[in-house]
Amino acid sequence: MDEKDGQWLGTAEAAHRLGLVPRTLYKLIDAGELPAYWFGQVIRLRRSDVDDFIERSRIPPGTLEHLHPELSRDRDADAGDEDER
Repeated sequence: MDEKDGQWLGTAEAAHRLGLVPRTLYKLIDAGELPAYWFGQVIRLRRSDVDDFIERSRIPPGTLEHLHPELSRDRDADAGDEDER
C-alpha cells in the first residue's frame, strides 16, 4: 500500500480540498464518481482518490468554447485577417 493511500480525509476536509460544499461532495459519492468509505458513523475518503478525481476532472484546452462563443468568433476573425496578409 502506498503511503499516500493511508491518508484519510473527512468529508468536510475533502469538500474543502475540492472547493465544494459537502452536499455536492455527497452527490459525487452517491453517483459513484468519488469513492468513499463508512467507518462506523463517519464517511472517509482516501486522499489519493480525491487527488485522482481532481486529475480526472481536468478540462482539456479548447473544450469550453461553447461557454465563450464571442471569444472564439474573435479568434476566427483574427485568423482570417492573417490569411489576407
